[in-house]
Amino acid sequence: MNCDIDIKNAVECLRKGGVILYPTDTIWGIGCDAQNEEAVRRVYAIKQRLDSKAMLCLVDSANRMQKYFRRVPDVAWDLIDCATTPLTLILDGAVNVAPSLVAEDGSLGMRVTSEDFSKQLCYRFQKAIVSTSANISGEPAPQCFADISDEIKDQVDYIVSFRRGDKTKAKPSSIIRLREDGEVKIIR
Repeated sequence: MNCDIDIKNAVECLRKGGVILYPTDTIWGIGCDAQNEEAVRRVYAIKQRLDSKAMLCLVDSANRMQKYFRRVPDVAWDLIDCATTPLTLILDGAVNVAPSLVAEDGSLGMRVTSEDFSKQLCYRFQKAIVSTSANISGEPAPQCFADISDEIKDQVDYIVSFRRGDKTKAKPSSIIRLREDGEVKIIR
């Protein structure tokens, strides 16, 4: 399937409140509209994960990230500009997302994706997209599409065709926690 058609179909599914299985800048992810609480709850159910364990979101640009936090610390912009590999930032003061995505302390993990497919998907959707590994909670994260269980595939509404045959081993993102008080913590 043509990449543009795949993106069009995935965006249509997201707009209808659906859940997708899609390639990201790190691993294959389960995704949905980050503002749709019902869709987010479905993702938690698919993963068999407690909603007290937060999931991260992807956006297409640093500018779009501003929509989802009361304030983005200046150091966040520097980190995003300097990152040469995928970087997830956990920031305080999350807003404009489904309540179950926000951690008890008010934080949210977000990554500006630079991988072509997920960047275009986020750009065309014009909102943050949930991105959580395509596995049952507690099981190993899939390294490629072939590693994703049928149990996961059977529960999503749309599976992207692009990159299904790619066997490149996935690498997780770096994770940095930036607190409003200026504390910086490297998690991974």
